Amino acid sequence: MSLKPWREVAIPHEDVHRGTFVRAEFAADITRVHDGSATPEYQDPVLFFQRTFITEGMGALLTSVAKRLAGKGGDPVIQLQTAFGGGKTHTMLAVMHMVRGQAPKSDLAGIPPLLDAAGVLDLPAAKVVVLDGVKLSPSMPRRVDDHTLRTLWGELAWQLGGAEAYAALADADATGTNPGKDLLAELIRKAGPCVILIDELVAYVRQFEEGKSLSGGTYDANLTFIQALTEALKAAPQAVLLASLPESEREAGSERGIAALHALEHYFSRVQAIWKPVSTEESFEIVRRRLFTEIRDQDTRDTVCRAFADWYVKHADDLPGETQEGRYYDRLRSAYPIHPEVFERLYQDWSALPNFQRTRGVLKLMARVIHRLWQSDNKDLLILPGSLPLYDAEVSAELTSNLPVGWDPVLSRDVDGERSEPALLETQEARFGSVQACRRITRSIFLGSAPVSGNEMARGVETERLILSCVQPGQAPHVFKDALSRLKTRLTFLNEGNNRWWLDVKPNLRREMEDRKRRFQDPEVFDEVADVLRKVLGGGSIAHHHIFTPAADVPDEWDLRLVVLSPNTGWTRGAGPNPARDASAAILRDRGGQPRVKQNRLLFLAADADQVSHLKETVRALLAWRSIETDLKETRITLDNIQAKQVTQNREQTRDTVLRLVRDTYKWLVAPTQTVSRKDGTVGEIEWEAQALNPAAVGLGKEIDRVLADNEWVIAQWAPVNLHYLLKAWFWKDGVVDVKALDVWQKSCSYLYLPRLQNSHVMSQAIAAGASSHDYFGLASGKEGDRYLGFTFGQATSPFIEVALLIEPGKAAAYEEATRPPPPLPPDPNPNPDPDPNPNPDPDPPPPPGPKATMPTHFWASAELDPVGASLKFANIMKELVELFSARHGTNVVIKVDIEASDSRGFDETTVRAAKENSRVLGISSADFD
Repeated sequence: MSLKPWREVAIPHEDVHRGTFVRAEFAADITRVHDGSATPEYQDPVLFFQRTFITEGMGALLTSVAKRLAGKGGDPVIQLQTAFGGGKTHTMLAVMHMVRGQAPKSDLAGIPPLLDAAGVLDLPAAKVVVLDGVKLSPSMPRRVDDHTLRTLWGELAWQLGGAEAYAALADADATGTNPGKDLLAELIRKAGPCVILIDELVAYVRQFEEGKSLSGGTYDANLTFIQALTEALKAAPQAVLLASLPESEREAGSERGIAALHALEHYFSRVQAIWKPVSTEESFEIVRRRLFTEIRDQDTRDTVCRAFADWYVKHADDLPGETQEGRYYDRLRSAYPIHPEVFERLYQDWSALPNFQRTRGVLKLMARVIHRLWQSDNKDLLILPGSLPLYDAEVSAELTSNLPVGWDPVLSRDVDGERSEPALLETQEARFGSVQACRRITRSIFLGSAPVSGNEMARGVETERLILSCVQPGQAPHVFKDALSRLKTRLTFLNEGNNRWWLDVKPNLRREMEDRKRRFQDPEVFDEVADVLRKVLGGGSIAHHHIFTPAADVPDEWDLRLVVLSPNTGWTRGAGPNPARDASAAILRDRGGQPRVKQNRLLFLAADADQVSHLKETVRALLAWRSIETDLKETRITLDNIQAKQVTQNREQTRDTVLRLVRDTYKWLVAPTQTVSRKDGTVGEIEWEAQALNPAAVGLGKEIDRVLADNEWVIAQWAPVNLHYLLKAWFWKDGVVDVKALDVWQKSCSYLYLPRLQNSHVMSQAIAAGASSHDYFGLASGKEGDRYLGFTFGQATSPFIEVALLIEPGKAAAYEEATRPPPPLPPDPNPNPDPDPNPNPDPDPPPPPGPKATMPTHFWASAELDPVGASLKFANIMKELVELFSARHGTNVVIKVDIEASDSRGFDETTVRAAKENSRVLGISSADFD
């Protein structure tokens, strides 16, 4: 079943969703209500109670007032003392509308049950006196019907009984002296049931200076009047006094204000009743009543709240512990359509700010928020901290006006708005943009950290609470966690420590790091990458690693080698340019101007071209963090303890990221190969095969071994039958029936169409394994003419590859047959024959020995080379001729080079000088011109 968004269930009041409200409407003005000039939601008793949630404390107070006016007890004096914006004036208005009788009590929502509880069947209409300490002035008397009202007691008398009542204390009003409690009590009793409301009393009294008299009296006279008034109320059984005082000295203002507050608290404490302030849960309903119409579809509301509660239980590890309690569902219901976390942050954090009014400030802010969300067709299930449209200038101003200067650039750059970093990241990664993960996270961080940014001990919002502020049923918490990790590397004002996140007006250490990243160029970055590669490449069978090594410095030898290409020559998939392939081909062809012979001994490791940029940037960040850490240790910079710890943590985290990224980036193992046509046996062009390595595998060296083995790019174990087929295909042909094992090994190291053996020992093992069979080859240690030296066939042996001769099995069988010794002659049946009748006493002498066969002891050759292809031709001569002799122990090889150049035009002086100098440098003993 699909869940409905809040806008389909909770409809804002018309003035809210249309945006026609004004800021002043949330500031209840008791004088304007008293004189009939307030806005309807405050002036109309019925509308007022429709939008007012009667809290437990307000209900107890109204009940006490009703009892007092009905003559059934109740408290004569009630002091309202809460924080700025805590609902004092609103409570006085509730009393005023309940007692004035301007509407039937049955029409006042929530009042009939209170009267029933008080046992009051018929609450009499009462006279209401309002003394507004902000409106009245101690030095500016008020003229009413030809009367001049100077003091609080003059104003009180006039409102109680007009000119008649005022006449009773006119002298006291004129002289600014206290009229006394007895006179006050009499006036109050004559006025009948009455309620006296004194608002902002401290604001009035603090205007008097010690020892100075104003038209409103003196400081002491006013304090004495308050004392007399509170005493008089005890003698008037159907009268009640409600007075509001600020909760803290800060709200009292000046030193005189603080002194006035303490003095008034002393007088009221003698007779006052305790009034319970509004709880956070009750604040939910206060705000909801004022901003939203009645929720009629309560089943849909409950379904949404249940979905949230169940989702929280399912993802318990990612959320605060309180979400696992059954009562959290009740909190969701009572706060709907606003998430409880919004109220938690506003009432716990923002209400602690000097200028933020507890209830009034929340109402003004949320009215702006709801209006903007309504206009933008917001479809969230609840209004969460992550839903707050901080991109809206009026919404952000409602919050930043309570903060020190400097927060505007923080909001526009790091929190919200089309050009903010979170919005940019969401456009780059669809999984973030689909749920606005980045902006929802940064909005939640701002709401939870801005008001306490200066508090070192309570700084920041826990990760779990951020997830609570963003996630909705059906959304995965890890998406928001991933967004948080990405934001950490990109934002200027975001800070993190001990699993807490906060924003500050000062650029974070990351900005310093970003500035330092520009210092480090590719050579320094590549050195760091090379160091990491040396650490992760260990453990494999390839012993020789050439990391970012120039082609001229990669040896052309018999050992298997892994060439790691520079990050700038990354492997690209698909058609088109491939820098890694081109770089590998260049190394394979050439070694410092000379052709590379042993091409089949090279393999290549290449970076993924798509990830190189990210790797380089992360390495620069690591180098930057190291430089900050070094400067800190050498006292070139000064940081606080938290920042110093962050530097170390960031350096370690970035180092771990680099390790992972090196594995992720260097993922392509590349091998050169050549194929042979089955039709005509021609060798094709060099091809490049690439296989992706698993970055999660343990040990990069071992992972390379696995890929080499799986793709048979390197053979570590070779069956003799494979050696037999290789010999038959490439060596035993065109009349050749035997070949040196060393020659087979060396050619396998050179030609890419032959198997790539791990080392010569692999071939030795294959020869030893096949020696005992007649199926694969015969063996000899040498050959003299047609005679094989050390010949064996079908006999187990372990020959030395350097001298072993591999003989075609048919030839080996024939040779074995031909060299098999004749069978012995049968014994003579006549051992004693008759004597020869013609005996020859002198037998024929043996024939003289023939000339002894001689072996050649000297080889010479001469060749003319084309200057254009001399390098390649000379390399072939070295491989096919010179190495044939140099591999034979004890053979002396001398190479002489004859160079002859002629030009009928003659050689100029520059050429002559260069040739002579070069000959001298090269050590050529004889070189001259004629």
